[in-house]
Amino acid sequence: MTQIEIKDKATMHFQQQIDAAAAQGGGTVTVPPGQHLIGTLQLKSGVRLHLEHGAVLLGSADLADYPLRSEFPIRCRADQNGFRSLIYAESVRDIALTGSGTIDGNGAVFSCGGHDRDGRPRLIQMIDCENVLVEGLQLRNAGMWLQHYLGCRRLRIRGLTAWNHGQPNNDFLDLEGCRDVRVSECSSDTDDDGITLKSGCAAPTEDVVVTGCIIRSNCNAIKLGTESNGGFRNIVVANCVIAPSENPTNIHGHPGGICGIAVECVDGGVLDGVDVSQITMHGPKIPIFIRLGNRARPFLAGGERTGVGQLRNVRISGVTGTGHDAHACIFSGLPGHPIENIFLSDLNLECEGGHDQAPEVSEFPEKEADYPEATMFGLLPAAGIFIRHARNVQMNRVYLHLRKPDLRPLLALADAEVQADGQRVSV
Repeated sequence: MTQIEIKDKATMHFQQQIDAAAAQGGGTVTVPPGQHLIGTLQLKSGVRLHLEHGAVLLGSADLADYPLRSEFPIRCRADQNGFRSLIYAESVRDIALTGSGTIDGNGAVFSCGGHDRDGRPRLIQMIDCENVLVEGLQLRNAGMWLQHYLGCRRLRIRGLTAWNHGQPNNDFLDLEGCRDVRVSECSSDTDDDGITLKSGCAAPTEDVVVTGCIIRSNCNAIKLGTESNGGFRNIVVANCVIAPSENPTNIHGHPGGICGIAVECVDGGVLDGVDVSQITMHGPKIPIFIRLGNRARPFLAGGERTGVGQLRNVRISGVTGTGHDAHACIFSGLPGHPIENIFLSDLNLECEGGHDQAPEVSEFPEKEADYPEATMFGLLPAAGIFIRHARNVQMNRVYLHLRKPDLRPLLALADAEVQADGQRVSV
């Protein structure tokens, strides 16, 4: 048999089993040990796809084996060029991907013409699904994002091991407009972002808990944004480790990572209620970045530009960070649009220092419409933390250390109301 015949036979075999199980009200489809070359498989309600130990679902190298989908029950900014994926589910419930086997997207074979414009397939994509379990698997080598969940409810992701290096946009996990999500005990190593919460759609991303994960990323390990149209509510991240990628090369980002914790709201929407605690990190250039901006990008093509959103009630505690460079942290709103109620406690951060000049706070650019990235402002007026356009920032037991002497102060403020260990400071 030719490779095409092998692929077609395996794809048809597993899809027929999925369809038959769904027709009987649900059941388990087992993938036995061995390598199985496939195109897109679509999950149906009530079906568990279980990969036994040693089983490998390997994605086809032919883009034609991934149907381009262009109509969806939930719209988001990323769908403007349609989606392709290896494992797909839409508007179904009670589904699962489990086992100790591997799903390998074979993603490095696809040409890259830009973010989503070339149709590189995601590894797993689920839209408008409810009661979803993804557990125990090894996920590798997507053409684009490794996992994308859009408008899903009651989603449980646990015990995954992930490696995603070979293309730009090689994220580990993208949650968008999802509700009631639990992510736990995952270990990921990716060229692009690690655990990313987005809301580039009409619905908020809300009631999400991430615990016990090891995140290695060349970009942002834990990120809310950049898309923020629908907003964010009730997000908890706790007991995670952030470390440099073990891949010796990087396509995007920085070998040690760009940022550990990035909280961004730049396309309107309301970000309200984020709690990040007990994080140990080593290596990203910048430990923490909080940004309210005004990119104002609509999530539908041709839509009206959004207004400035709101970013409030962010609590970050129990964070230990080492190996960061001289960029320092920035927590910033915009003139007339401050970030509000930012609570920082029990932080112990080590930065590079080593600069003999300090930029003037009064001359520092706003860049309100720019893409939000922790490095976007270059050298900051502070060697540790720069806070501006902020109200009710409370800092308790925040320790900043420099490896080299630096002319800049550890803390710099502009248009900010801050309490540091009970002492009120306003600039």
